[in-house]
Amino acid sequence: MQDIRNIVVLTGAGISAESGIATFRGPGGLWEGHRVEDVCTPEALGADPELVHRFYDLRRAALATVEPNAAHHALARLDAAWEGELLIVTQNVDDLHERAGATRMLHMHGELLSALCAVCGAREPWTGALPEGSVCGACGSPALRPDIVFFGEMPYQMQRIETALAKADLFVSIGTSGAVYPAAGFVQTAAYHGAQTLELNLDPSMGSVFFEQTRIGAAGVLVPAWVDEVLGR
Repeated sequence: MQDIRNIVVLTGAGISAESGIATFRGPGGLWEGHRVEDVCTPEALGADPELVHRFYDLRRAALATVEPNAAHHALARLDAAWEGELLIVTQNVDDLHERAGATRMLHMHGELLSALCAVCGAREPWTGALPEGSVCGACGSPALRPDIVFFGEMPYQMQRIETALAKADLFVSIGTSGAVYPAAGFVQTAAYHGAQTLELNLDPSMGSVFFEQTRIGAAGVLVPAWVDEVLGR
């Protein structure tokens, strides 16, 4: 790892599955019983706001019943010890990375524990139920919605992500399906700029062909072993 200085890590649903958070596309997936179109699009919010708000209220409540796993803790250990640049980009909307101690990170698809004002765009921390008509603390509009990037909306902080990918010496993807863009294209962007690429996944993803190396197994096993390797332990 002597030639590695800047690292970008992408995490997906697979890293939180071992904590008990159902994956997006698994057989017992989070969306079972709800079409994606019914709960994760701007059109759904407009057509049935009560359903959408209730759906994310249940997810927010469930988050309090789970804990970070070995993979989250390993990445937090990397964050604390790595002397080069590091950016952990998560597609997940849970707070397990933060609870494990990671700080050099961002949520590209939003956060469950945050509310977004549909009028002024302000974001504010939110832990309880978020009923339709909740009032924005910044502008006073009764227009708060889940701070989730719905299908068809632009993910957060894309410029920061693209800049980090262009500087990366190593790009690592953990627990992602490789099916959701723009995140699915990050490996190609990083490789184009000369980064080494590694996939850690329970099964080969739809984008495995783009990685120099793929390691198959549970995140709770693979990620701590990889972090030990990077830190020379």
